[in-house]
Amino acid sequence: MSVSHLSYVGDAEIGENTNLGCGFITCNYDGAKKHLTKIGKNSFIGSDSQMVAPITLGDEVYVASGSTINQDVPSGGFAIARQRQTTKEGLAKRFIKKKD
Repeated sequence: MSVSHLSYVGDAEIGENTNLGCGFITCNYDGAKKHLTKIGKNSFIGSDSQMVAPITLGDEVYVASGSTINQDVPSGGFAIARQRQTTKEGLAKRFIKKKD
């Protein structure tokens, strides 16, 4: 298993030769209980991905970067969970605070 910098892997079973990208986290605590994340061997988990436990990913799974996965993925599966980008022109000024 390879865990890149700045990742959180709690309450997880990770198979051999599985790569966890930078910014990967297991979302294992629901406020009352901790839950298990299982990821099989020879899998690739892209950067900035989250697994919402309890969840099981099989062997040789590929998860696209930037995905939040909340359903099991069978062996050999490709998982992607992203919305399309929406850009609202001129709206940033409502959110960016200027220093006085």
